[in-house]
This record gives sequence, C-alpha cells and structure tokens, in this order.
Amino acid sequence: MRPDTPAENVDHTAEAARLERTADLYPEDAEALLLQAAAHRELSGDRPAATALYDRLLASPEGLDRPHLVRALKASNLWEYGHEAEARAIIDGVRAAAPRDPAPWVIVAESLESHDELEQAQATFTEGTRVLLTDVAEPPYSTHPLLFGRHRVRRMLGVAHDDWDTLADSLHSSPVSLDELHDPKRVWSLGSDNPAELAAEIARLRAELGSFREALSRPFPVAVLHWPSGELAELLAAYPSLAEEYPSHEEHLATIEASLRELAASGTPNLGIVTGTVPSYEAFAASEGSSPAEAELLPQYATTLAARGRAVEWPPQRGTGCWCGSGRGYGECHGE
Repeated sequence: MRPDTPAENVDHTAEAARLERTADLYPEDAEALLLQAAAHRELSGDRPAATALYDRLLASPEGLDRPHLVRALKASNLWEYGHEAEARAIIDGVRAAAPRDPAPWVIVAESLESHDELEQAQATFTEGTRVLLTDVAEPPYSTHPLLFGRHRVRRMLGVAHDDWDTLADSLHSSPVSLDELHDPKRVWSLGSDNPAELAAEIARLRAELGSFREALSRPFPVAVLHWPSGELAELLAAYPSLAEEYPSHEEHLATIEASLRELAASGTPNLGIVTGTVPSYEAFAASEGSSPAEAELLPQYATTLAARGRAVEWPPQRGTGCWCGSGRGYGECHGE
C-alpha cells in the first residue's frame, strides 16, 4: 500500500530527483512529494536513499501530517535491505501507537507477511481492524485493504472465517471471490501441465491484478475546496466578484458538506477536502496566466491541491475533529 507506485517504464531515479526539487519549491507539500520520491528511490533499487528521505521527513521541525505512515514505510524499506532488527523495532512502535490511519497498519502487516511472519501479520491486521472498525457501520474505502489483507493471511493460515472475513467478502467487487484469490493451493496450478488449469489460474491472476491496480491507481480524490474563515474574508476583500460563489462563510461550509454527501449518495468514491490559502491561490492563478477573480479557476485550484497530496479524506475517521476546523468532533459538528 504505497503512497505511489509508478509505471515500470518510468526513470525512477530522475523522477525521484524531480520530486525532491519540487519539494524544495513547495515546502508545504514536502511530505506528500518526498513520500513519492522515496517510493521511486525504492523502485530504482536505491533503498539507502529512500531511507534518507524518510529520515529527512521524520526530522522535520514542522511535524508531519502522517508520521506513522512515514515510519511504517521506513520499516518496510529497511527490512528489504538487511536491517531487520531496526525494522522490527519500528513496526513494534507503530503497532503500540495504534494510529487512526489504516495505511500504516497495512504496510507493517504486509512487511511481516512478505517475510513469512504470518502469525504476526494476522495479529497486526487484526489490531488495526479492531482499532479502526469496531462499532463502525460502513467501513471507509481506505480501510478495505486492511480487511482484504487480514482475510488473505488468515486464509493462508487455514483459520476459519469470522465476522470481519465475511465483511471483507461483502466488500470485494471482483468476479473472483476472495476465497479463490487467497487460496494457498492456487500456486500449485502454476506448475501444472494442464492447459485448462493454467487458463483458470491466469483468469484469477488477472482479476487479482485488476483489483490491485485499482487500489493503487485510484484517481486523486474528488476534492472540494474549503476556505477557513480568515482566508475567505481575505479572498473576498481582494476579489469581491467571488462573493457570488461565497455569500457567507457559514453557507460555504454547509455547501461543502451537502456537496460531499450528494456525491457519496451517488456512489462516488474517494472523496476529499482541500484547504485553500490566498497566497497559494494567487500563485496558482499566476502560473495559469489567469486572474484570481475568475471563479472558473477555483475547481482547477482544488484539483491541483489534491494532486499535490493536500486532500484529506471525507468523511473524517471516527473520533477525529471536523474538517471545518471548529475543534469539535465531526459527529458533533457538520456530521450531525
């Protein structure tokens, strides 16, 4: 579950260097950009350079939006080039921290799984599932890999299905069931001389690869632009014509929540919110050769922020604050 998995024909070293230069130009987006750069370094085979990028992020004086994700990725990378003891120590720390983000759980569990630590991988997947999905009626899309990974490891261990395995089955949309995809005996058919068995296995592998690519290659979130109160006041003072788009801050916030709920009801996945600032918006308008007063520029700005890794998931995870920045829990604020 990497932050970025580039195509095979990419020059990973050159792409990593480009992303590192971009991070220097946009320090507010350095976390997302350097995570992608580290993924390219790993894919190029330069794992020490990837570790250096993870260390650079963890040493950032401004702090990180997703520190547990960075630590999980560092641990996975370290284990791949011989630093098992350090990787295990970091993995233990991530598990003890019990992050509310599913990605670190998946990464450390898959790292254990890839090194044949199946019992520990199952325990890690289960811990993450318990932390994130206990008493949750509808698992967020971001937690699906957690459930699918847990199902896979338990299938390999020959453990009987439980309620969470059944939930994983219900969320799986591929025509090939999870039980088939995760059947340990499937590997035997790859050495078969029977054309029918080989054809059946190829069909299963294609289905699994399709699901994997879909999870890794999802488009950037359908991002809705959010202006904090002070930023919106500054924006409207500088560009009064945008008042038609934003009659008031309260109406702006209500419109965001209503739009996202409507998109969710229509089946649109992977929804997010990006927060704008006036200097950033003005710089974007200048780069586009346009005036910030042009309302048509606003959705393009939102898309660009999302592409730079600035989107946050909507709805917020259970127990987290509301996206509007009120300081109240989402369920007590716009999630009411």
